[in-house]
Amino acid sequence: MTSEVLVNISPRETRAALLDEGVLQELFIERANKRGLISNIYKGRVSRVLPGMQAAFIDVGLERTAFLHASDIVTPSDAEQVEANHKADITENIQSLVSEGQEILVQVLKDPLGTKGARLTTFITIPSRYLVFMPKGRGVGVSSRIEDEVERTRLRSAMIEFIRPDDTGGYIVRTAAEGASADALRADMLFLQKLWTVLGEKSAYAKPGQLVHADLPLTLRVLRDVVLSGVAKISVDQPEAQQVMIEFARTFIPDMCERIELFQGDRPIFDLYGVEEEIQRSLDRKVLLKSGGYLIFDQTESMTTIDVNTGAYVGHRTLEETIFRTNLEAAVAIARQLRLRNLGGIIIIDFIDMEEEEHRHQVLQALEKALTGDHAKTQISTVSPLGLVEMTRKRTRESLEHMLCKSCPACEGRGFVKTIETVCYEIFREILRQAKQFQFQELMVLASQDVVERLLDEESAALAELEVHIGKPIRLQTESLYQQDQYDVVLM
Repeated sequence: MTSEVLVNISPRETRAALLDEGVLQELFIERANKRGLISNIYKGRVSRVLPGMQAAFIDVGLERTAFLHASDIVTPSDAEQVEANHKADITENIQSLVSEGQEILVQVLKDPLGTKGARLTTFITIPSRYLVFMPKGRGVGVSSRIEDEVERTRLRSAMIEFIRPDDTGGYIVRTAAEGASADALRADMLFLQKLWTVLGEKSAYAKPGQLVHADLPLTLRVLRDVVLSGVAKISVDQPEAQQVMIEFARTFIPDMCERIELFQGDRPIFDLYGVEEEIQRSLDRKVLLKSGGYLIFDQTESMTTIDVNTGAYVGHRTLEETIFRTNLEAAVAIARQLRLRNLGGIIIIDFIDMEEEEHRHQVLQALEKALTGDHAKTQISTVSPLGLVEMTRKRTRESLEHMLCKSCPACEGRGFVKTIETVCYEIFREILRQAKQFQFQELMVLASQDVVERLLDEESAALAELEVHIGKPIRLQTESLYQQDQYDVVLM
């Protein structure tokens, strides 16, 4: 067992880091004023139906109305498709499924991202340690990550044996259930059935816009979803949180109780393990590779692009071999960065062009293998002749960059600002524009320190000519709070 989990508790924020052989693989952050909504169940009211989009907006009491697509609304035929937990390919018309003013029980699929509201579904799922209960489903499915057919058969048989003919709902056996005893599966099943009974009673009396069921806090979600048998220990830096986690583990994961330790070091836990430095590096655009190559990450509204470069790496006898080795290393690094940065949606990877088909195949295999430990669902296409790989990674919560940062107020997220020279020429044009339209005695330019210095230095001759042209004096004033491309032309 080489993996461990670090949990850092502060007054308004909880962070959990998953390390494998001492290297940070995944980071989870939960803030008191911005807790994730995924898996929360609400009593909603349909506020608007949009036939053209085959969707409806649902008021669930959040800042923005949430979005419910027709494909995420359960129909009787969908209940038969528990095995894959997918909706029907042929979607009924949204107007036949919901109507304005209708009250409906919904669950959050995706957190609000940017200007978009939360994504909802009526296909309610309630997870436990080993199972996922689907009140509107039927049958038993087994996680595709459990590849051993003998184990899959054992788990399915154990579940079917416990299900009575009059029981409602279906189940999916989670990856964590691999090797679990039949008694443990039975205990989870009874817990989920009891929980759904309680939620059903609560939802019957809930008002539209009311939260019916909230998912567990991060400290306990880590135990339920992240901690597998390969985790050697969990270090927590707060005694109260440790006790809560131990109590939860005693009920659901007894074998983990002894592995939940209290961290009592003098240095902060994330500092000691180098996690803080890794978080800062994961916000950088450039990622260095050990070989001397590097990656460039560009995250946009529509997609994320990743560019692979050899940089200073010239370690092999032929150019093709050098490129191949760089791409292999990049594939592993990219898989880790996708998890760490929590990048989702469409991702385009620009590997360095490889001439040999076998090299392209091996790089793609390396990427697929490196992504096997990713909790988010990924889908990868083949390598194009230009070395491009198109892939998708399921986006459920905001990326690390969007959670910890905001767009630069100077460039408004563009990543660049106008040069000082450009700003000076804009000021000249604005002075001419004002001189033609208004009468004034003198004119004042308010600008940043750097712009004013250039106007007094390199552009002084042009400024003098402009004064002669308009026949009025031009004064300059430095404004310390102005950004480089910000200025005002004031008539006096």
